[in-house]
Amino acid sequence: MRLDELLDELQVRINAVRSTRDRVHSLLEAVVSVGRELDLAQVLRRIVEAAALLVDADYGALGVIGPDGRTLSQFLTVGLSEEEIAAIGPLPAGHGLLGEVIHHPEPLRLTDLGAHTSSYGFPAHHPPMRTFLGVPIRVRDEVFGNLYLTDKRGGGDFDPEDETVIATLSVAAGVAIDNARLYEGSQRQQRWLKANAEITESLLSGSSRQAVLELIARRAQEITGAGLADISMPVAGVDGLVVEFAAGADGASRQGLVVAFSGTLTGAAHRTGRPVTAVHAPADERFPAEPQVQEGLGPAVAVPLGTAGRESRGVLLLARAAGEPAFGENELEPLGAFAGQAAIALELAERRRDAEQIALLEERDRIARDLHDLAIQRLFATGMTLQSAARLVEHEGAAERVGRAVEDLDETIKIIRSTIFGLRTKDRESGPGLRARAARAIGDAATTLGHPPRLSMEGLLDTDVPPRIADHVMAVLGELLSNAARHAQATRVGVNLKAGADEIVLTVSDNGVGIPPQGRRSGLSNLAERARDLGGSFAVEVPDEGGSRLVWRAPLHTGT
Repeated sequence: MRLDELLDELQVRINAVRSTRDRVHSLLEAVVSVGRELDLAQVLRRIVEAAALLVDADYGALGVIGPDGRTLSQFLTVGLSEEEIAAIGPLPAGHGLLGEVIHHPEPLRLTDLGAHTSSYGFPAHHPPMRTFLGVPIRVRDEVFGNLYLTDKRGGGDFDPEDETVIATLSVAAGVAIDNARLYEGSQRQQRWLKANAEITESLLSGSSRQAVLELIARRAQEITGAGLADISMPVAGVDGLVVEFAAGADGASRQGLVVAFSGTLTGAAHRTGRPVTAVHAPADERFPAEPQVQEGLGPAVAVPLGTAGRESRGVLLLARAAGEPAFGENELEPLGAFAGQAAIALELAERRRDAEQIALLEERDRIARDLHDLAIQRLFATGMTLQSAARLVEHEGAAERVGRAVEDLDETIKIIRSTIFGLRTKDRESGPGLRARAARAIGDAATTLGHPPRLSMEGLLDTDVPPRIADHVMAVLGELLSNAARHAQATRVGVNLKAGADEIVLTVSDNGVGIPPQGRRSGLSNLAERARDLGGSFAVEVPDEGGSRLVWRAPLHTGT
């Protein structure tokens, strides 16, 4: 061999050694970079970026396999702009060629991905891709997800060395993901413990049941990173669960929503007493009647508030934004423990409310007994004394005045006896309370309106509103909901029912066409007359944003 040929060959080998050395150095840097992170989202992002860089791929992606083991719950991409991703549409679910690596978790290297039998082609606006390299990522012998790389720069094919490099990176990635999940789990556990302690402290400080519900929902939303958190509770006389508190994604529109027992995540969790999950709730065929999880949200979980295997006291629903990770087993266990603690908190709040109610009834009985045993007897004795004294009064005018005083005492005794009867019978009437009746009316109105109205209720509706006033309120509510269904052409109807210290206020608002000045108002006149008969008022308001707001008021104590 000539000397110049020998030198050329030597140079080629030196370059190959240098290239190998540089690639090994790049691989080590990538492994260190990936392993340095403890935030799982950042770890996944660094993995796919490092993989694309190591093999000079134009495009890279990391697909996280969902709880069902067949589809992707998360899909991170490199090489595509936000505009391109938006133009392509929904992210891949793991079918076609991507699903091939899921079903057969082994490295897959292709010269032309379009020629593979599992290829479905590309959706509209998707950039063309030719070469392909797919490698699974395992975490403790479990396939966590897959790395997908396409289009090697320079137009070449991915070679066995590329496959070896990515396979090596995937091993380091599995360790990094495991560490990140362990760290994330320990941090999450601390947050759950802190949330439980906060709920307990709130109860001990005397917070109301509504405040406890809000605290439970908001803490669960913060810890899980959910875009929506709802708490639904069963209400007597209502065929479903009523959303008593909603936070996040347009939560105000869900307040008071009646959720069916069948065909919903919430209903399934309530009936079974076990958590129920969905990778993409709005499109899950198991829950066709799900009204709570709107478009734009994806992974969801409904957790019963109570003991496993038994009908719950309520249900906590959490939903993340579309594209976010699904709720996995590592999240369900602490979430279930939190829900159990929340159920205890709710039970304690209800027991305290019952104790306060019993104390109130006992106080009323004591007042009634004292009025009967002391006040009435003293008034009766005073009346007898005046009657006796009247015989001794010779002046006719004075005798007449004494007689009127005796009659006044008799009338006072009758009033006190009527008050005693009212104290002893209040809150002991049979039948559902005003809260349940209002929630049931809202549920019934959803059919005629075409959508469920939003209901919010405040105050002691079941204890401080007399039955006669409650009947008026229900009649007015039914008329206003009927009018909204027939005339408003609204897509949103809100109902607010509030019992204050002296009056009850019913407000029904909508975003419809409003009430024309020359329109028929006979029904509204009847409502106004009903309010006036009770000493209240009825007003029709036109909000700046359009639609209508109708406010009906009545005093709680009419003197009749």
